[in-house]
Amino acid sequence: MLQPPLQSPQVAAVPSQRTPAREDEGGPWHAEAVCRRDEAGLFFAPSKEPTAARLSREDAAKRVCARCPVMVECQEHALVQPEPYGVWGGLTAAERRVVLARRRRRDIELKATATTEHIAAAG
Repeated sequence: MLQPPLQSPQVAAVPSQRTPAREDEGGPWHAEAVCRRDEAGLFFAPSKEPTAARLSREDAAKRVCARCPVMVECQEHALVQPEPYGVWGGLTAAERRVVLARRRRRDIELKATATTEHIAAAG
């Protein structure tokens, strides 16, 4: 099983200062992240975590995310990077893989539709 990088959860829970700033404010979005305050350990699994404990921890992390003012920015960061571990923006790594697969499928369908429309308009 792959293991996350050897970093403390506090460091790993939010991106470094190299993350782009929010467009609507002057500072980086993660400065406002609720997980920075005191609950970062919820967001990353310890090795060999039992399934019941993982599900409970992920639910607790998602509750923290639900009240976070930058949840959408965090989620998008994790999808664009892509972040392979932990709960980011209210999504687990498995949930992010599903979102990314849906986005890829949607993009393929949109390109196919655009191509079909272009051919129909030209003909």
